Amino acid sequence: MSKTNPTNELSLAELAQRAASTFHERFGRPATVVVAAPGRVNIIGEHTDYNDGFVLPMAIDRYTVLAGDACKEGRSPRAARIFSSTMNEEEAICLAGEHSPPLPTWAKYIRGVFDAAAEHGLVPPAFDAVIDSTVPLGSGLSSSAALEVATATFLEELADCKLDPKTKGLLCQQAEHRGAGVPCGIMDQFSSVLCEAGHLMLLDCRNQETKMVPLTDPSVTVLITNTNVKHELTGGEYAERRQQCEAAAKILQVSSLREATAADLERSRDNLDDVHYRRARHVISEIERTTRAAEAIAAGDWKNVGALMYGSHDSLRDDYEVSCEELDVLVEAARELGTDSGVIGSRMTGGGFGGSTVTLVRTERANDIAEEICKKYRDQTGIEATAFVTPPARGAHVIKSLGR
Repeated sequence: MSKTNPTNELSLAELAQRAASTFHERFGRPATVVVAAPGRVNIIGEHTDYNDGFVLPMAIDRYTVLAGDACKEGRSPRAARIFSSTMNEEEAICLAGEHSPPLPTWAKYIRGVFDAAAEHGLVPPAFDAVIDSTVPLGSGLSSSAALEVATATFLEELADCKLDPKTKGLLCQQAEHRGAGVPCGIMDQFSSVLCEAGHLMLLDCRNQETKMVPLTDPSVTVLITNTNVKHELTGGEYAERRQQCEAAAKILQVSSLREATAADLERSRDNLDDVHYRRARHVISEIERTTRAAEAIAAGDWKNVGALMYGSHDSLRDDYEVSCEELDVLVEAARELGTDSGVIGSRMTGGGFGGSTVTLVRTERANDIAEEICKKYRDQTGIEATAFVTPPARGAHVIKSLGR
């Protein structure tokens, strides 16, 4: 692969061991609890989750690990001392009910989990912990959700209080809203909690029902290519898109765009300005593409899957306007290689404006395809991309616990 990151080549077992060793070195005692939560990639179904639509994500084999131990004596104020290996920073983060001083962004996510967990009766003792991760930051692969879900899973073990998995996902979504001020849907957190190895997850974001879709064809592999760019934005693009969708739904007289059809949209064309029309057209068509893609994957209809993926990217680029030049270059490089070279389909994944693409490829050609896509990208942008393949991985779980 082109410009692979050695950190990302660690297996989960190696990452967990590294986190536990760092904890012992830093805090002078062994970690009694080690947990992991994965990032995710969305195969199709972008910006549909907060419109009550369908999404089709899977967990990736890049994880965030928390290794730690409860304090033997009380600490006042009640707080967690947490060292982030990724950021090389340690923070004392007050638990719920205690006033917390200003925190860096990564710690705000954790404090958000503390507050949301307390509302669900999940109140841990003071503790020390180390965070380590192989989920690339700013890549559109949900590093924040992996951190939130790993934190919640760690709290479950310390407090000896298991939550219903969907409740845990909603708790972590609430933490994202509070910690980052991002009004995200449920996809990222539900993916990190609920996904199963060897499967994609068709998630109905309206009623939270899930259906596992096997991705077990050994001839097909998931290739993720990181643009290694994240455009600086004003910070309100995500919220703006959500508001535009809500406004379009109101004009269409439906509770959410999930309830509208393409025919409904065309009948109300004259009542919508161009922006609201295109936003709604993306969401309505993307919901349909997602359910069709799940059926096509289950049937092994890879030609149809590829067409749906490209259709998704084109809609995100033109109607939803969340792509960028770098993402477009990667997708066009894959499209130009085509099925004869082993490419099934490709699209941007995640919120947009940078991050990664997801490409389904023939396994035997995966390395050649990755190298060729990265070369085309470098030639056109001057930027080195990072590419890796991943199977559908296991969701959040406990690696080690001594019964606390």
